[in-house]
Amino acid sequence: MGQSRDNQPYGRLLTETLKRAYTVHPYQHDVLGSEEHIRNASDQDFIDFHKKFYVPNNAVLTIAGDFNIAEAKKLVHDYFNDIPAGAPVIQPPMNEPVKTAEVRDTAYDNIQIPAIIMAYHIPGMKSDDFYAVSMLNTLLSAGESSRLYSTIVNDEQLAMELASTPLPLEHPGLSIILALPNMGVDLQKLENAIDQEVEKVKKEPISDKELQKLKNQIENELVSSNSTIASRAENLATSYTYYNNTNQINEELGKYMAVTKEDLQKAAQKYFTKENRVVLYYLPNKK
Repeated sequence: MGQSRDNQPYGRLLTETLKRAYTVHPYQHDVLGSEEHIRNASDQDFIDFHKKFYVPNNAVLTIAGDFNIAEAKKLVHDYFNDIPAGAPVIQPPMNEPVKTAEVRDTAYDNIQIPAIIMAYHIPGMKSDDFYAVSMLNTLLSAGESSRLYSTIVNDEQLAMELASTPLPLEHPGLSIILALPNMGVDLQKLENAIDQEVEKVKKEPISDKELQKLKNQIENELVSSNSTIASRAENLATSYTYYNNTNQINEELGKYMAVTKEDLQKAAQKYFTKENRVVLYYLPNKK
């Protein structure tokens, strides 16, 4: 926890964003948990947690590569058959209230350069709208010719770095825009510039050429994500875990290719609104 989150610059950025974005859903806590919670847990708490969740009926085993199916099944049986199943893992209701007002806040950390985070609530990864939202993030910041990067980093030189990425979560997640300003640039000015580019996507459909470029980028990304045996195994496990459908790995590209210019514009209008977001100014500690 200390090495991966608390002991590196901007390591708590996602933690600070999540706890402001969610009020009810467990997503308000990052997966590492809090130091206080972990230190106060008893040995029995850890044992009970392991017994509840680390059981065969709550796991997915994936085998990928050139192997003999019969031999693989025998090995799986030999190594795992004696592990007893646990009780069914039942998740509690996790309904986060629909957001109706923008959340604005400031957080301080041991950093040198301030940052601005805009986190928009988006649908879960199994929703059809997620594909349009994911593509919007690619449109906004994937590569130096993307809309946010080319305008705000290259042309206006308001930021030294900028990224827009969705969190693909089972339940409604976040689409996060992160920007580091250039020296002397006011964060409000940078925020306004980002808002202007987002508004353009909401008001004007993208061109046919831009849509084709976007789909080419998505196709290249998906093909690359299955280029190794390890990545195929991971993607198959994800497909089964979240979709109960291993063939999702083959269907995903088609779902992205089916997204239209109108779908992108509607998704931007629906999800990229001020009342549906958290704006966090992430600043160096006060001296």
